[in-house]
Amino acid sequence: MLSLTIREVSAALREGRISPTELCKKCLNRIKKTQHLNAYITVTEELALQQAGEAEARLLQGAPKGPLDGIPFAVKDNFCTENINTTCASRMLKDYTPPFNATVVQKLFDQGAVLVGKANMDEFAMGAGSTDGAFGPVRNPWSYAAPYRERTGAAPDSDWVVTGGSSGGSAAAVASLTSYLALGSDTGGSTRNPGALCGVVALKPTYGLLSRHGLIPLVNSMDVPGIMTRSVGDAAIVLDILQGQDIRDSTTTPAPSSQTELHQHFDVRDICVGIPKEYHAPGLSQETLAQWSLVADMFERAGARVKQVSLPHTQHSIVCYHVLCHAEVASNMARFDGLEYGHRSEVDSSTEALYASSRHEGFNDVVRGRILSGNYFLLKQNYEHYFVKAQKVRRLIAEDFARAFASGVDVLLTPTTLADAARFSDFTQEDNRTRSAQEDVFTQPVNMAGLPAVSVPTALSSRGLPIGLQLIGPALQDKMLLCVAQWMEQRVGFPSIRDCGEEGGNGAGTARREQTSAV
Repeated sequence: MLSLTIREVSAALREGRISPTELCKKCLNRIKKTQHLNAYITVTEELALQQAGEAEARLLQGAPKGPLDGIPFAVKDNFCTENINTTCASRMLKDYTPPFNATVVQKLFDQGAVLVGKANMDEFAMGAGSTDGAFGPVRNPWSYAAPYRERTGAAPDSDWVVTGGSSGGSAAAVASLTSYLALGSDTGGSTRNPGALCGVVALKPTYGLLSRHGLIPLVNSMDVPGIMTRSVGDAAIVLDILQGQDIRDSTTTPAPSSQTELHQHFDVRDICVGIPKEYHAPGLSQETLAQWSLVADMFERAGARVKQVSLPHTQHSIVCYHVLCHAEVASNMARFDGLEYGHRSEVDSSTEALYASSRHEGFNDVVRGRILSGNYFLLKQNYEHYFVKAQKVRRLIAEDFARAFASGVDVLLTPTTLADAARFSDFTQEDNRTRSAQEDVFTQPVNMAGLPAVSVPTALSSRGLPIGLQLIGPALQDKMLLCVAQWMEQRVGFPSIRDCGEEGGNGAGTARREQTSAV
């Protein structure tokens, strides 16, 4: 039951094959069983059982609120949840309890969805591995699946691999079958990166399509609530519920008039797939490259037009993103001063000392480093040289995408990450900034252009770990993008973690894995 899609489990609930309370208890038990993954910061057991009971009453009356009524979900811990701790995985907010729900969370509650917990992450969403939070690193569920154990001979406690970040807890929650969907945030790839490494579907909608109200900001001009599910169809269901204008967020746009119901028999002969030549980046693994070529060939054999395109300013995107991200971080983090909310230091010899010690004690090195560099970029003598110049390059990057789509291309097909998930011991050899620069190379240009993108798992690597590919579409063409993604998903036949056997299971599903292996 836990490995079903939202559509399937929703049908099971309506038909009475399982009750919302039974389903909720299964998920809560699964969370306890997979505690070693450290996917959750807070488990909301009492609230979940209460919400499941209310959903059960509605279903018995034959009046469900919608397709998500009684469906368990998880939320990244940087979305505000009323009377539930919202920590951003930081000591600064370890005791912060918001008095309101983020708009996207409230929309899920309004549909009867059941919150099972707040997911772990990198502190204030600054990272690419979910290893830099105050509550410890998140472990990738595939570390404990049979393919990885059998193919690498890995030891469970020392050779586990990272989830990617910063929404690693959300990805692990969906991949480990403890929730059917999870919300993440995506500023430079923070849902697509862990989605690819954990083998789940991760959608970054068009900027402004989902409300940011209640999402504790990292980079206001790039942040987007992301959706993580086990299938593309599920992501479409959730998008349909969450999209639309919000009076509390002036950057939101009205939802496109059409429903996000996907065509089951989508004809790819009508589309043109672009392959950006600049995305053959240094460090791209041979397996990921092979999978990229394989799927491009699959589109071409099915009758789609596939052509190479150029996004010439991609080479400048990492530096541009670095400057803009740090500048906005410096501005956003100024609110955490030890006075209004968040951690307050015992040092109170002066206001300046209170500010300084509260921020030093509350933030980790990564956050403090970004604040320092961001303030440097915003100094009067540096503003034109760094911030304004980066904004100009950002516009050029957006124009590259616009030019590609104007040339007749409908979607772009790219890798999501350079390679499959790294072992924690290897990943932590490099500093946060270097890791983020490497891991965000394919994902952050989309955020700077405000476009929709979705990562779809396509194969298992020779190490038995997921590889994902990314599809990018024009602004507000999220439905078309998901139609193409679903067509791709149906043909690559990526195995679920349940098929592969967990924690040294018997390797069930081997025949299916062989077909989707990247080698």
